[in-house]
Parts: sequence; C-alpha cells; structure tokens
Amino acid sequence: MIKPALALFAATALTLPAAAIAAPQVDIAATGPVVELTVYESVESAPDLATIGAGVVTNAPTATEAMRQNAAEMTKVIARLKALGIAEKDIQTSGINLGAQYDYTDAGPVFRSYQAGNRVSVILRKIDDTGRVLDALVESGANDLSGPAFSIENDTAAKEQARSRAVARGEAQAKAYAKMLGYEGVKVLAVSETVSNSFQIIEAKMAVARAADAAAATPVQPGQISTGVNVTITYELVGKAAAAAK
Repeated sequence: MIKPALALFAATALTLPAAAIAAPQVDIAATGPVVELTVYESVESAPDLATIGAGVVTNAPTATEAMRQNAAEMTKVIARLKALGIAEKDIQTSGINLGAQYDYTDAGPVFRSYQAGNRVSVILRKIDDTGRVLDALVESGANDLSGPAFSIENDTAAKEQARSRAVARGEAQAKAYAKMLGYEGVKVLAVSETVSNSFQIIEAKMAVARAADAAAATPVQPGQISTGVNVTITYELVGKAAAAAK
C-alpha cells in the first residue's frame, strides 16, 4: 500500500495586495495532501456617501496677515457648509499650514509672501448635491478643492455577499483538485480573510471663475464602487486516492 505523501499545492485566484495578511500556519495534523487556495470576490454597489476636501489658501506680506485673512475666508466657507444643511459632525479640519513663499533667481531666493492654508474634510450624505455643494464652496471663497471620494456607509451586506461567493468558489476549486488527484472530497483546515474597500475617486478640477456660471452645477457621476474580500482557505484532500486503493 502506498502511503499518501503530505504535499502542498498552491492555487491563487488573484494576487493578494502587498498589505494582505498571510494565511496562518496550519497546525492541524493532516494525513492527506493539503491545498491552499486564495480567492478574491467583489460586489459592486451604488455609493451613498461622498467625501470632499475644501479649503482656502491666502497670501500676504506677513505671517500674521496671511493667517488673519485665511481665518476670515475659511469662516465663510464653513458657514456656507452649515447653511447647506451639512451637520457639524460631518465637517472636520484636515490641515492648517503656514509657510514663506520664495521666487528663485540666479541671485538666490527672493521672499515673495507668506502663504496660509486651512482645509476641511466634508462628508456629504446626499450625494446628488455634490456638484451643487462644490459650486457653493467656490462662491463662498474656497479655492482649494479635492475629491469627491465615494463610499458606502454600511457595507456589511456587500462584504457578506462577496465572502459567500469566495467560499463557494474556493470549495468548488478544492473539490476539482481532489477529483483530479483521485480523492473523494475535501476538509477545511484553516480560513483567513482580508477585506478591501475600493473607492472611486473623481478629482474636482474647477477654476474659480466657474462659480460665475450659475446656469448648471458642476456635473458629478457617482458610478459604482467595489467591495472585495480575499479568502484564503486550506483544505485537506480526504478519501482514499485511486492509487492507494489498488
């Protein structure tokens, strides 16, 4: 009788990202060959949140004046956000900076001005209003915009659906290996998972002069976003192999 040799077969459905967590070491004793499969599945969904960055950059001869002007302009921007119905909890300062600006010539650097900046991160829960909000921010004095980044507030259902698909595909693939190698079935030894959330990002590139055109809001298309799950499952091939049955 030929004793089954302990072997490891690796089949990867999709290469894991560098940040993915490696599958744990299998400590369960296995008498048959072992196959480890990494399966990736994703589910596309319509986003229900949009995150934008909005800020003001000001220049002045002195640091004090640059900060004073910036504070006055940024106060207008934040007031406009609140007037649009955006909750205070959804407005968060993401950065304040101040620095000297220079022109570089053959004779060396020449001081130009001090530049102050203040930015907030804003969560929009009515994503259909994204374009209108961006235009309103420019009208109120914002001259530093980024985003929007779309996401789903609760992606639990999407993760569950992706996970179910990944497990089903992994089991089918493992059983295919068992059949090809003459085994009757498979037994799960270990499971690990890495969840990845994909955000569709559209950079808002608008000239300040765009705000003067009130005929139409800046067009924004939310599209679909993908929620993905990497599932790594280690199976033992069980049942007597055809070679061992002879």
